[in-house]
This record gives sequence, structure tokens and C-alpha cells, in this order.
Amino acid sequence: MTQSPKTALITGASRGLGHALALALAPTHHVIAVGRTIGALEELDDAIQAAGGQATLAPMDITVPEAMQQLCRGIHDRWGGLDLWVHTAVHAGPLAPAAHLADKDFDKSVAINLRAPTRLIGYIAPLLGKTGTAVFFDDPRGGEKFFGHYGTTKAAQIALARSWAAETVRTGPHVRILTPPPMPTATRARFYPGEDRSALTDVQTAAASLLPAIVA
Repeated sequence: MTQSPKTALITGASRGLGHALALALAPTHHVIAVGRTIGALEELDDAIQAAGGQATLAPMDITVPEAMQQLCRGIHDRWGGLDLWVHTAVHAGPLAPAAHLADKDFDKSVAINLRAPTRLIGYIAPLLGKTGTAVFFDDPRGGEKFFGHYGTTKAAQIALARSWAAETVRTGPHVRILTPPPMPTATRARFYPGEDRSALTDVQTAAASLLPAIVA
């Protein structure tokens, strides 16, 4: 496993918690930032370089298997493995009654929130080996009214992560599931558009509070 610098793959790094965690990890890790928004990734890279860190940008869609396979092969060839994988990518499907969930919205929620991380576990587990760490973030909306798209697929993702964590207790990698505080992210804004955002925890503060558990 690469020791200097350590490597951290962040899927969903272009905005929100993933962006904040990339900045928080940059002093100690070479950040491999995955996201679909090139401009946001470039801004992240500028901020990391300004702070003296290094990043590799991967403007890719996590739902495209070939792209993720190519990325993981590149990580293996360049660094030999990963120390850390932080998965923050998520799709906030529109709120709707359970009897009126649109196929296109549910299919997109399944593709991003469940099918993509399922594939990524298979691709990334060998890179993490016995000592690396994978981190997922719970947002317990499963069973709440109108959260059929997001709540169902996010709960399934976390159930999968819990299975992986239980399976690897003795063999590694380490799998951690953390629950961030409510934050003023674009995802939350879709669910609570009229909310008083001043009462929420900003993403930088949330990232700082989560960092000890991520790198422990």
C-alpha cells in the first residue's frame, strides 16, 4: 500500500460534502476526485493546489462501468492501490407518493444510488486490500412519506455497505458508515426548498467533524 502520499478516491467530489472532504483530506492524501462537473472539479483542484496539496481529476460518470474500470486500472498502475475510498455521490430523486413513482426517476435513483456503488465495491475492494478504508454516508429516509425514490435506494445502498462491513471484519478492508449532520447541500435543498438553511451545519464544518472517523 502506498504510504507517501496516501491516496484517497472520492466519488462525488465536485460539490457538497465530497468537495469539502476532498479539501479536508488534501493535506495528508493525494486526492483522486471523481465527478461529472468539470468546472467544479477544476475549482477543487485550484483550492487543493493553493493549500499545497495534489489532486488527480477524473471527470467521469460513476454509472458507466467502462469508465470506472479504466479509472481503477489507472489507479493500480500509478499507485498500486488505494488507502481510502470515500463515496458521496448520490441522486436526489423527486419527492412523490409511492403510487406515483416515475420509472425514469426510479431507474436513475437505482443506477446512481445502488447499482453504481455495487459495481464500485467490486472494482475498488482489490485496490483497498486488507488495510484500506471505504466510507459510506447514511441518510435514513427509508420509509418516510414521499421519499420513495431516494429513501428506498439510499437505504439499499447502506444495507449493502453494512453487509460488506460485516464480511470484512477479519479480512479487511475497513468499511465505515457515518451519518453526517443536516447540511445546506443541493440534495437537501431539493427536499426542503423553503428551509431555514442558517440552522444547518455548513459542509466544511461537517467534513471537519467527520474526518477523525474517516482516517482513524
